[in-house]
Amino acid sequence: MFPLANLARHGMAGGHPRAMRFWIAGLPPVAVLGATDDGMVLPQVPTEQAGEAAKAVAGQRVLGLLGEGAQVAALREAMGLGDASALLDREEPLFSLDLAGLRMPSSMGLALAPLSAAPRDLLLQWRAAYGREVLGWVEGAEAQAECDIDGDLAQGQHRILFRHGEPVAMTGFNARLPGIVQVGGVWTPPELRGQGLARAAVGLHLAEARDEGAKRAILFSASEMAARAYRALGFQEIGRFTLLIFAEPQEVRPA
Repeated sequence: MFPLANLARHGMAGGHPRAMRFWIAGLPPVAVLGATDDGMVLPQVPTEQAGEAAKAVAGQRVLGLLGEGAQVAALREAMGLGDASALLDREEPLFSLDLAGLRMPSSMGLALAPLSAAPRDLLLQWRAAYGREVLGWVEGAEAQAECDIDGDLAQGQHRILFRHGEPVAMTGFNARLPGIVQVGGVWTPPELRGQGLARAAVGLHLAEARDEGAKRAILFSASEMAARAYRALGFQEIGRFTLLIFAEPQEVRPA
């Protein structure tokens, strides 16, 4: 989803951190390696072709890798970055849902609204907390949160859940293509967890997307608590997804 959504939104001409470039092997393609302008590498590369893919990006600056777990592991080694220190290195379950089978939770007293309906300072606070907990942000969390929230507001793909007029959870789509959405940025403050709020927020947002024509949703889960909420909505695990972000930018040096 990330390579295609970035391509659709930002193209290949550069000028945006998520603008794309690609290495493609075979016709029809049997392996595709995407890379963003800011250095995130997004493989759809069978493990046996990791060496050739690594050579295609030799000498380039890499911030991290995102993709199917075994592919990321193989490509990391082929890039010569197996020992590089990581800020975040986590393999998570990958889930999929046919939206015709969405199981809606109770939403009594709850209402979903655009992100702009919540106070900006609250949005920044929540996104910084999300970044620290889920993405491993250390320094500059507030600045990154401001950048993210500005982008989310502009794109209109994130929502706030209100309970009796009070904001209680946040959800969104971090990638969207015709017929399919990818859930991301789900956050409930720690003091409000365990009440089904994230599940309700995601369910209501998915119902909205389904009504607009989406047929499928995917996501990866950062915790077992979150995974239980997604399973309750009807999601089924289909694989493993790795998020790898290096502590410092790395130069690819294939063997």
